[in-house]
Amino acid sequence: MEWRLVSAGARAVPEPAATPLVWSGALLGSGLLVGALNQLGDPGEPLWHFVALSALAALLGARARVTAAPGTAGLCWLFFNAFGIPPAGVLTWDSSVDLLRMSLLLGAALAGTAVARVASARTAYRRISPH
Repeated sequence: MEWRLVSAGARAVPEPAATPLVWSGALLGSGLLVGALNQLGDPGEPLWHFVALSALAALLGARARVTAAPGTAGLCWLFFNAFGIPPAGVLTWDSSVDLLRMSLLLGAALAGTAVARVASARTAYRRISPH
């Protein structure tokens, strides 16, 4: 058996990004994404907006802490609701539909975080194990 210091040298698991940085990415990314999709396609069809924002939440979640997921989902939902659903610029609330949308965005952010953590743990295990 050989003992190694895990803290020596390169970190086995990457450090997650700071929560304010992730939220800044969600704010900027959501705005750019919804704006671009509004210019490219039919602003009356919100499905692609939601799919794109879910992918953004998952990508941001991959480099974030778990505690950043609710804020990331909330910012993505805010841009989706205000600018992805007609009429643009009007923030509305339909409790059943919007709770579902927020839950799905939160799930996407948490799924991105979970997948990244599992992948990092597997990589760290392969690095440390004597296989």
